[in-house]
Amino acid sequence: MSRFWSAVVHDLTPYVPGEQPKIDGLIKLNTNECPYPPSDRVLQAIAAQTTGDLRLYPDPQATGLKAAIARHHGLRPDQVFVGNGSDEVLAHTFMALLRHTAPLLHPDISYSFYPVYARLYGIATREIPLRPDFSLAVDDVLGAGPNGGIIFPNPNAPTGMALPLAEIERLLAANRDSVVVVDEAYVDFGAQTVATLIERHPQLLVIRTLSKAWALAGLRVGYALGHPELIDALVRVKDSFNSYPLDQLALAGATAALDDAAWLAHTSARIQASRDALCVGLQARGFEVLPSAANFVFARHPQHAGAQLAAQLREHRILVRQFARPQRIADFLRITIGTPQQCDALLAAFDAIAAQTVPPR
Repeated sequence: MSRFWSAVVHDLTPYVPGEQPKIDGLIKLNTNECPYPPSDRVLQAIAAQTTGDLRLYPDPQATGLKAAIARHHGLRPDQVFVGNGSDEVLAHTFMALLRHTAPLLHPDISYSFYPVYARLYGIATREIPLRPDFSLAVDDVLGAGPNGGIIFPNPNAPTGMALPLAEIERLLAANRDSVVVVDEAYVDFGAQTVATLIERHPQLLVIRTLSKAWALAGLRVGYALGHPELIDALVRVKDSFNSYPLDQLALAGATAALDDAAWLAHTSARIQASRDALCVGLQARGFEVLPSAANFVFARHPQHAGAQLAAQLREHRILVRQFARPQRIADFLRITIGTPQQCDALLAAFDAIAAQTVPPR
């Protein structure tokens, strides 16, 4: 009953996640999950935790996991924060570091959770329009005036396009007085991480997730990397909200994953190879495909509306993501990279749809 709601609830427009249907036989290319199972080490570590010790609370400091993350990135544990998925880490970041008088800057086509968090926490924002080719120009960000923080994904979502490391460092060098958050959910598929810049730029916070490249979306593990002063702010918010965001199974599985870098390299290479092959197949069928450094592609066909194509693919038992807003991306489909067999099935479905389409006179 809405009469019992707090005032803020009436003004919220919640984030809408990708569809998760419980229908056998669907090819799910709509939520950017990994098409391959996680490392065997992860499953073994989780199984070892299914003991009577589950009656105990997990380590609230996630000491072992932070150490594994620090080893993976060549950082110190005091430069690491962990949470229940990168979305929770982002939520704490908005609360702890981005609530200021000046507006928060973010791309106009970007992760749609950013404006949701901004409304939730009462943060003013200013959108930076992407260029006509859907690239984010650092000069446009720098020309936007004073800010209370900057946030963007790299590679961007949903476009998949990445900024070079040198451009991000140029942004950091010119923006020393507010936090710059780089959301690297998809960085392991071909982009350069900015974690190497943390020592030189204390205003930089890097957000990562194990849901994509590590094939652990079901565990809900995310983390942040940054200067200890930034990390301490996140910890203070976390411990005012939930001291135990990660359970014992998630801690064990995530730690084991991060210690299997060979699995990550092999799996990422497989997905990148499938992505490149899918791009070739889509372009051969007349699609415009944006350059992607992620585990998805963003593509549109000049003769088909995006919503119609998504609906026709569903009839072929294939799910992709289509965004109605903003209007200039409404005809694009965001297509997760699946196995080679799933990508072939997608291309075959497009061929079937084309064969059924009556060409214009």
